[in-house]
Amino acid sequence: MKSIFTLFASFCLFSFAQAQTFTGTGGAISDNLDTTYYIIPVSGLSPANIDTAVFGLEQVCIDLTHTKDRDLDIFLESPDGTIVELTTDNGDLDDNYTNTCFRWDVSTFITAGTAPFTGAYKPEGLLPAINNGQNGNGNWRLRVYDDNNTGNNTGNMISWSITFGTSPAADFVFQSSNLPIIVINTGNQTIVDEPKIMADMGIIYNGPNIRNNMTDSFNNYNGKIGIEFRGSSSQGFPKKPYGIELWDVNGNAIDSSLLGMPKESDWILFASYSDKSLLNNALSYHLANQMGWYAPRTQHVELTINGQYMGVYVLMEKIKKDNNRVDIATLQPTEIFGDDVTGGYIIKIDKSTGNGGAGWTSTFAPDTAPNGQTIYFQYEYPSDLIIVPQQEAYIQAYVDSFETALAGPNFADTALGYARYMDVNSFIDYFLLNEMSRNVDGYRLSTYLYKDKMSNGGKLTIGPAWDYDLGWANADYCAGSDTTGWAYQFKNVCPGDYWQIPFWWDRLMQDPNFRDKVRCRWEELKMTVLSVSYLHNYADSMALYLDEGQQRNFNTWLILGNYVWPNPSPIPADYAGEITEIKNWMTARWAWMDANMPGILGTCNPTGMANEAPIENPLVAFPNPFQQDLSFSIYLEQSENVEVVLLNSLGQPVMAPQTRRANAGTQNITIDTGDGLAAGLYFLQIRAGNHYWTQTVTRLGQ
Repeated sequence: MKSIFTLFASFCLFSFAQAQTFTGTGGAISDNLDTTYYIIPVSGLSPANIDTAVFGLEQVCIDLTHTKDRDLDIFLESPDGTIVELTTDNGDLDDNYTNTCFRWDVSTFITAGTAPFTGAYKPEGLLPAINNGQNGNGNWRLRVYDDNNTGNNTGNMISWSITFGTSPAADFVFQSSNLPIIVINTGNQTIVDEPKIMADMGIIYNGPNIRNNMTDSFNNYNGKIGIEFRGSSSQGFPKKPYGIELWDVNGNAIDSSLLGMPKESDWILFASYSDKSLLNNALSYHLANQMGWYAPRTQHVELTINGQYMGVYVLMEKIKKDNNRVDIATLQPTEIFGDDVTGGYIIKIDKSTGNGGAGWTSTFAPDTAPNGQTIYFQYEYPSDLIIVPQQEAYIQAYVDSFETALAGPNFADTALGYARYMDVNSFIDYFLLNEMSRNVDGYRLSTYLYKDKMSNGGKLTIGPAWDYDLGWANADYCAGSDTTGWAYQFKNVCPGDYWQIPFWWDRLMQDPNFRDKVRCRWEELKMTVLSVSYLHNYADSMALYLDEGQQRNFNTWLILGNYVWPNPSPIPADYAGEITEIKNWMTARWAWMDANMPGILGTCNPTGMANEAPIENPLVAFPNPFQQDLSFSIYLEQSENVEVVLLNSLGQPVMAPQTRRANAGTQNITIDTGDGLAAGLYFLQIRAGNHYWTQTVTRLGQ
């Protein structure tokens, strides 16, 4: 039910240079998922047209009582239909907005205030959007929505007012950027959580090291999109994240390449609001890619919507089944038997809000569940709307078999245990990325898994990496910013949190072989993509690239030096401080992990050739460490083909096998490892007949 109160405006009209305020009385605020409209009919506004330069809206003030402020969503709607979000779900369980004004020239956002609210705050939405040149005469509406359906909290609008003057809410004029520019126009439609609305989008990108101007043509994309808010807790920030789908004029999805990324229809504009480094997600996905796994590609951009500058965003790929994203088999509804039904699937562990859907509850509770916590798997692909019962039964049974094997007495057996069902290497790298970033949400939320058909390998693979904005020392709860301790032991610091971690990780760490493989992989990565120098270089280079855009971003969103949930203290005062903070944290976190990494390096065997006999006279490879050429001596009882392979610590070849024909007796063999091999830890594997030899070797940097 909607309630409408028409307010008879009273105002004093002064000279052109003085403020003009229109005020009225209110009425009861409808409860229980109702919207109440309070209307001020404005007439006699002089000058009539409002803009951001000369004369326009300066502030909106409200005076209301309510027994739970966080139930209220309050919006201002102008005569031409432009809608601006003033405040949504703020104030927690406390009461009232007492003579509270919303202005654009103050530094404190309403989201940083506490109830009872009083004084001046910056609204959640872009107030300058109102001053778009429209005629200000007409009906102005305050929309108050109570989003609590319990019916137990009530309130009353005492009064509200709007003030026009010569200091209108205005943004700077955004002209150009070294980053690509995305321009979205919704035609004054309001963007909502669901469904997507149709809008126009253009992208300006003139190429590397070439400036992009707002006056340039849309040369990377120019067409229709569907756009909506996305995310869960991130929707509570003033700077909103968006999900977009590329559409034709009829609203049908179309594929297109954006900023050099492979063609697809679904994309995300991530806001990076609480992550003031603007790096966390892009850094994490970059590292996952460098470790050999697919993770969403990213590109920092600057965004405008309906002529308003929105700040620096990260355009990124949405996780989807696609040959260029999660490359697994297409699963048709008719594929319900044999190998057909075994893949491909994408599932996730996550909150049911945001893009959450149907799924099933694991039969295995987390290790710590004092409040009856469970682990819930959601269908991502096929979606819960498309997946058929036979496919549901299969993926549930497969995951249950994996968990049963992992929980069972033979869990460490390579034939009977967890390794039969899961891609061990993916779990190792996922572990190291989550731990290096100490992602407080890692393992328990935004955790994707996928499975291809058995004919394509078919094991349960964890990933792609997703949602690391609360990693890298950006969480002030559950030890999220600590440099010490393991993130997978979340139960030890936050046992009462509803979202717990599956029992998998503690159990895997009970297997000496898994621990050893983790250690071996760390020894490799700590000298390459997880080295302190690599992490620091990435942070520095990206900070330089973003330096111009971040200034505009933080002049729009005045949050540097201020607390934004869940920033830990102390809070850096400027962007340079944010970069220094994350680099210092990386250094300390790396040192703790290196000193506490589980496993014994010398016992790790990446080849897995348990049934083969080692050479009786293993000789040392030399030089070790090496730079390019690597030599070894070997004694052969007869002439043999000697095959030489260089592996990373996961047992994956990093160069093509080289074969030499060697005579009987002691032979010296030299191989050229090439110029492109990164510095790090490797395993030299030599095969001769039914014998093998594996030795750890280290490649030096060039």
